[in-house]
Amino acid sequence: MKQISDLALIGIAVMGENLALNMASKGFHLTVYSRKQETVDQFIQGRAKGFPIVGTTDLKNLVQSLKLPRKVMLMIKAGDPVDQVIEQLIPLLDQGDVIIDGGNSLFTDTNRRTAYLKSKGIHFIGTGVSGGEEGALTGPSIMPGGSKEAWPIVKPILQSIAAKVSDGGICCDWVGEDGAGHFVKMVHNGIEYGDIQLITEAYHLMRELLSLDNQTMADTFAEWNNTELDSYLIEITADILNYKDENNEHLIDKVLDTAGQKGTGKWTVSASLDQSVPLTLIGESVFARFLSAMKEERVIASKRYNVLRPSYDGDKKAFVETLRKALYGAKIMSYTQGYALMRQAATDFGWALNYGGIALMWRGGCIIRSVFLDKIKKAFEVNPNLTNLLLDDYFEKTIKSVIPSLREVVATAIKHGIPVPALSAAISYFDGYTTASLPANLLQAQRDYFGAHTYERTDRPRGEFFHTNWTGRGGNTSSTTYNV
Repeated sequence: MKQISDLALIGIAVMGENLALNMASKGFHLTVYSRKQETVDQFIQGRAKGFPIVGTTDLKNLVQSLKLPRKVMLMIKAGDPVDQVIEQLIPLLDQGDVIIDGGNSLFTDTNRRTAYLKSKGIHFIGTGVSGGEEGALTGPSIMPGGSKEAWPIVKPILQSIAAKVSDGGICCDWVGEDGAGHFVKMVHNGIEYGDIQLITEAYHLMRELLSLDNQTMADTFAEWNNTELDSYLIEITADILNYKDENNEHLIDKVLDTAGQKGTGKWTVSASLDQSVPLTLIGESVFARFLSAMKEERVIASKRYNVLRPSYDGDKKAFVETLRKALYGAKIMSYTQGYALMRQAATDFGWALNYGGIALMWRGGCIIRSVFLDKIKKAFEVNPNLTNLLLDDYFEKTIKSVIPSLREVVATAIKHGIPVPALSAAISYFDGYTTASLPANLLQAQRDYFGAHTYERTDRPRGEFFHTNWTGRGGNTSSTTYNV
């Protein structure tokens, strides 16, 4: 093949072929690859017909078709398949060439691959791509990290295909070294889990507590989409509740209540444990999916306990407005936790993350896009060193106004036996974060009692540790002091 292509794309499934069409529509020439000739032919002769796209099933031909420095993007399943393709590409590439992993790879894998390929003289970029099929085609949110030297090489392509927002902002910019891009994408997905769970809990309360029909709920979500809750997920919720099947019946009532997942939410929660950051709302959102999958057990349990839930005798219209405010407050808590996780990871891994820039990248194209992200962007513009969103003036004022609603909604849900794990986690996080004196003094005393783990004192400087022989039967030897 002649050196005619600006970029090669390996993997032409849903995301891959739509990204290819997006790039081609911006004037870039592409070579696409699949192991199956049938897949290549179907794409080239179908959706790609008329675009500057050629196809191949041979990696050597693919590499030979590229202009220098070569740029190869992988849109394949995360894990071993990425490593396998990288190993096949290494002998075919030259120093200074670039491999881009656009899949949902674990950030630690991207850390490893960046260092490994650097030793081979090859640049590596691990980039999160969010927006689904539509976003890939019309403009996704793109979060690149890895070899910084490669950013100027790929920047023209990635920024040209990324989503643009009304003020001209481009939803793609350099995130940071090594696995920073994939870490930020992972947190994005974790926040997505939280957003979705919060919306489903609001839906559950409207359906079970208030006995609202699908049309009324659809209208409610559509109205909410004209408020601070304006977002892609609120918008599609109204569409879903409105949708009727071939029998003119609401399809949502026929969808089985078991949720799936691909693992990025679990990764986010796991990272929060490693970084010692309380990610309680997103954690509960992941666990809620696990619980939903236990359908058969839940049906059996519901029959054994036959819980009698009291009917709601309050003002339904007023409660819907209270629920809207509660949902907004809980959403703030979810993003607060996600940003706290990114800040801690940046400290631990030495990344210089631009938190306002991340909010900009999430304002368009991605699944969690919303007008709310403008508030986060402005918060970090005012104070780039902001440690927690709850300490920003706008969020402080907003939370003070909606916290009573969040308390009322959670209390009402508990009273009526309706599970709201994410909403409950939101208020618990707020109460914990804003409590100056928590009962951890008793916790630490217990640890010292049974394990000589020592404690600090309120009447002594921080950093001094003490051990007490609580029973009179122990010794004065204490355990070493450390936190995992």
